[in-house]
Amino acid sequence: MAWIYLALAGLFEIGWPLGLKLAQAPGRGLLGGLGAATAMSLSGLFLYLAQRDIALGTAYAVWTGIGAAGTFAVGVVWFGDPATMGRFLGVALILGGVVTLKLAQ
Repeated sequence: MAWIYLALAGLFEIGWPLGLKLAQAPGRGLLGGLGAATAMSLSGLFLYLAQRDIALGTAYAVWTGIGAAGTFAVGVVWFGDPATMGRFLGVALILGGVVTLKLAQ
């Protein structure tokens, strides 16, 4: 169950930068800010639950890795962020580290 909590924490970690980005759009400031605050709170809650059974360093690295890779994907797909090979390589390295930590757990 701890790994499910950690996956949920990582998904909500994607939500708060998305909420902050949406808050920059005219007329969406309050909604985006509330979404970001909600996502931060839920991300923290699920990380807390996951850390009861997963080592601190592993949980934190996986959590931030999911958040970083997911936020990168959202930026590329929905906001037109640059999709260069170097950026994809960087995300692949992050994901490779996350998978290694999971396998070593």
